[in-house]
Amino acid sequence: MGRAIKSRTVSSVLFAAMIVGAAGFAAVMADADAEWPVISFSRKAAGLNRPTSITNAGDGSNRLFVTEQKGRIILLKDFAPQKTPFLDITRRASCCGERGLLSVVFPKNYSRKGHFYVNYTDKSGDTVVARYRTTSNPDIADPNSEELILSVKQPYANHNGGQLAFGHDGFLYIGMGDGGSGGDPFGNGQKKDTLLGKMLRIDVESGTKPYAVPPGNPFINKEGFRPEIWALGMRNPWRFSFDRMTGDLYIADVGQNKYEEIDVQPGASKGGENYGWNVMEGMHCYSAASCDKTGLVMPVAEYDHGKGCSVTGGMVYRASEYARLQGIYFYADYCSGRVWGLRQSGGQWRTKELLNSGLDVSTFGEDEAGNVYLVDHDKGVLYKVDSPPGGR
Repeated sequence: MGRAIKSRTVSSVLFAAMIVGAAGFAAVMADADAEWPVISFSRKAAGLNRPTSITNAGDGSNRLFVTEQKGRIILLKDFAPQKTPFLDITRRASCCGERGLLSVVFPKNYSRKGHFYVNYTDKSGDTVVARYRTTSNPDIADPNSEELILSVKQPYANHNGGQLAFGHDGFLYIGMGDGGSGGDPFGNGQKKDTLLGKMLRIDVESGTKPYAVPPGNPFINKEGFRPEIWALGMRNPWRFSFDRMTGDLYIADVGQNKYEEIDVQPGASKGGENYGWNVMEGMHCYSAASCDKTGLVMPVAEYDHGKGCSVTGGMVYRASEYARLQGIYFYADYCSGRVWGLRQSGGQWRTKELLNSGLDVSTFGEDEAGNVYLVDHDKGVLYKVDSPPGGR
């Protein structure tokens, strides 16, 4: 927890704690001998301050939106950062360490609706999911338009989760960490009456205030369960994403002392999966030599210590530019900068390290065309994932 890895600024070390866990990679099946593409990164934008997420509005504008940890959303037009932030809520958000403005997401038909959602840590240290509205200028949002959707009390300063994403079903998914400290002292990952340590699914677009619970949620009629819960057994799902083609949900969950994991939930899932924390850490019993794994869903890949310090979940490549990258899920290690590919082949999950970038990769994102980007948190630079000529 919070260990300093390689030479870096204090702020970067604190951010590493935000998603820290173990680091060398071992998937269900290492795919060292199969044909994998060569990848490279092209520098697209600089001057960002502690970037934490990248997304697009899906409105045909081809703009990119980058959240900065201190509380600003920077708008990129043709990769040029605009001088005026799209949104500035630095007066509301606390920073830094494991806190701050952690993600932004835009609903379907955003250009007509004119509102969007953010996840940030407030001045009290609690998680806030809120709706904001755009002004008459489409490049600037109104910082005074906040509508509170959800607030979750955080008992400690770490494991805030922070990712928001809309699924193919139109509902908003929220990643919640277990509340922090170490080892999940309150057992929140397995508790059914708390939102901590969970993946949540809520309906924020139906007009019900502040939100509705989708009738298909797996625990909506289960005694003792919070109905917002979509899946449980999470430690800190810092970054998760949906495959835009299949609707499959990829969750990079940060581990404790030895292992981190990547979980994949099929797009046809009805929810209710239990990913094991804190009974399990990765594919291993966490605090005992043996444990009851009944009903637990094992990860498709896991980390051990050795090649970094922290998983950064990524995206499945679905752009048309590089056919050889199609269907590969890219993710990285925050401390070492190693980037891996993960894909399913012959019914088995396979992985391979594709590049040692040397970057402090805090997040991935995609544009409207499905191109994949990542950022260096320490240096504030955004890169595009490419595959050079001759890269198979």
